[in-house]
Amino acid sequence: QLQLVESGGGLVQPGGSLILSCLASGSPLALYSIGWVRQAPGKGLEWVSSINSGGEFTYYADSVKGRFTISRDNAKNTLYLQMNSLKPDDTAVYYCAYTSGRGQGTQVTVSS
Repeated sequence: QLQLVESGGGLVQPGGSLILSCLASGSPLALYSIGWVRQAPGKGLEWVSSINSGGEFTYYADSVKGRFTISRDNAKNTLYLQMNSLKPDDTAVYYCAYTSGRGQGTQVTVSS
């Protein structure tokens, strides 16, 4: 079972960038495919991106393709999400998630 802790959220202007991190513990991250989901105010969970256990394959929602990059460092038990060209519609709580759970999330607010 993984315990997941996200960090790196904050307030950023439209067009800006942020890097989110997710530190895993309890089990080697290398055993799991993992990804990011988000929840905007008043909306349901939205899948954002996923990466396989070895990091060779990545997948993105159409809404973030070309702007976000998912990566992982299994030696550091850490997952990342590089977010560029941020838009107000990207405002949400971002969670790292795997098949059996997710972290507590980190708030990303895109506003001028």
